[in-house]
Formats: sequence, C-alpha cells, structure tokens
Amino acid sequence: MSLKFLEDLKCSPYIIKHSSAVLDKAQEISSNFDVDIDIICEGSLLHDVGRIKTQEIRHGIEGARILQEHGFPPEIVRIAEVHIGAGIPLKEAVQMGLPPRDFMPVTLEEKIVAHADNLIHGTREVTLEFVVSKWQKRMGKDHPSLERVKNLHEELLG
Repeated sequence: MSLKFLEDLKCSPYIIKHSSAVLDKAQEISSNFDVDIDIICEGSLLHDVGRIKTQEIRHGIEGARILQEHGFPPEIVRIAEVHIGAGIPLKEAVQMGLPPRDFMPVTLEEKIVAHADNLIHGTREVTLEFVVSKWQKRMGKDHPSLERVKNLHEELLG
C-alpha cells in the first residue's frame, strides 16, 4: 500500500528506491528489539514523502501534513515529522525557522527509522563515520546534532 501511495503522489523513483533501502536497514536494526514491525515498514517507506514538496529540512513537516491529510495513523505521521537526523530539539527548531516544537524521536520505532535513514546515503549503506563526516562538513564540527547521532547509534546498534 505504501509504495502505491508514493507512486500515486508521483514521488520520484529515487526517493522510492531510497525509502526501500531505509526499510531494509530498519528491518535489520529492528531484529534486535521488540517493536511494531508494521509501523517500522510503513514509516520507513513513507518517511520522505514530504520531498514531493521540498528537498529542504521542512520535508519532515510537509510529509507529516501529507500523511495526516490522507488519514495515516499518528504513529506513521510522527515518523515522517521527526525522522530528520537524530531529531531536532525545540531550541534548534526555532533557530532553523521550523515551528516551535520538539522534533525528537521518542519511540523505538521512530528512532529506528530515523537512524536507518541516517545510515542510507542514496540507496547504499554507509558507516556512522561517514554520517558524522558529512554532517560536520554541512553543520560544523561542534554542532549538537553530531552527539545526538552518535548516541542514537550507540542506543540502537551498540
């Protein structure tokens, strides 16, 4: 159903392939936990749906809006909204021009999809070191998101 939904929205083949790769990684991470695999699967496939509207950081908010408008469950809507990096706390959200609220993943399902997305670059799996290096170049060596992604990696993959 989720793939058909993405196709019906005219989501790019690149995003569909990326989301399928995120699904594979999320399923791999999920095998270590007692989680709702249906939420993991649907959330993984739909996490980037907002990219049909924008390629910017707001794609999470746009994706949540699209999913909500189409009647998806709150758990799936929230995955799209909070999957950016290892989450964005309220203070950083305000600094980035996002709505003034906390965009931090809380449930294991949210965390797993967010981190699976971190570990997939395009359609290929990458290391934590690759992710950290990419973020350092983009945001600076001392950005607080770097510590959050390392902590999320440790929580989920040890």
